[in-house]
Amino acid sequence: MNKSDIAKIRLFNQQITATKFTKPEEIVAWFGAMQAQDYPSAKWAIGLRIPDAAEEKIEKAIEDGKILRTHLMRPTWHFAAGQDIRWLIALSAPQLRSTSAAPFRQFGLDAEICKRSNDLIIKALEGGNHLTRSEIMTELKDAGIDSDNYRASYLMFNAEIDGLVCNGVKRGKLQTYALLDERVPKTAAISRDEAIAELTRRYFTSHAPATLKDFIWWSGLPTGDARKGLEMNKSNLVSEEIEGQTYYLPDSFSIPTDEPDSLHLLPAFDEFMVAYKDRSASLEPTRAKEGITGNGIFKPIIVVDGKIRGVWKRSYKKDSLVIEKILFGELNDSETQIFRSKAQKYGDYEGKNVQIV
Repeated sequence: MNKSDIAKIRLFNQQITATKFTKPEEIVAWFGAMQAQDYPSAKWAIGLRIPDAAEEKIEKAIEDGKILRTHLMRPTWHFAAGQDIRWLIALSAPQLRSTSAAPFRQFGLDAEICKRSNDLIIKALEGGNHLTRSEIMTELKDAGIDSDNYRASYLMFNAEIDGLVCNGVKRGKLQTYALLDERVPKTAAISRDEAIAELTRRYFTSHAPATLKDFIWWSGLPTGDARKGLEMNKSNLVSEEIEGQTYYLPDSFSIPTDEPDSLHLLPAFDEFMVAYKDRSASLEPTRAKEGITGNGIFKPIIVVDGKIRGVWKRSYKKDSLVIEKILFGELNDSETQIFRSKAQKYGDYEGKNVQIV
């Protein structure tokens, strides 16, 4: 294996060039967790990895609680499979509490206020109520808890990492919250070491080849825990040195053969980009600012043979979906034809005709 193989193997392990799954929740479970900061993009990240996916199918899995959305790991919004959500929250919570301690102090959110807030949130949501954040904050204000400015975000964040709430069913375009215990059945708890081992296994199975630094970035785990996870999985992984870095892979991996139409339209914040500290295997350093903005926004990308060859945008015109490509160079005739096919695949996912500009 050499540096040029890394991106191609990642495409394969990430279920982009080929997939062995048919259900949205299976894809999410394969990864352990998938970044879901941008909600429409996160749904397409799942959809592009299963055959003939429609947006409604992804949304239905979310509505049914097979996929849940909450703050995990780095932290940011993530999708997790229903059966995994509790151990992922328990694993992430200590680190998230530590990293958020300063803003909690800044906004005067002490243990007493957080406890009162949690009690009120539970009362407002119990019985299957799915409420927007503003509706929940009205309940808190009526009880005398100030939820102005950033306090609302941190009070809901606190309820999430305490394992009380997660996303509810969307109400039109509005996101809601619901009680976690009412969304998915309780599952048996696992130890912290078991959770570290499991998250490590899933990361290096689904994201390989990857380095320890990549895993630390993605998981948000302290370095000691990440190293422990690698040690607990040493019988399942192999390592290779490439240009002075150690990459880990499942012990049964094989380098995939070239696929004839290896062009993909990946969404903003896709795991193919966001899951690695070092992205140079796919993104030329000179193009970094064109693919990732200075404030950490990952753009939708055009990937050809594992390399980022441009970005794309979507907009809407009457009943049509307009896809605009901004290329780093040119596509040849064959690649242009494949781009049109993949653009229409995205249109089919949304159930719209596509115009390419």
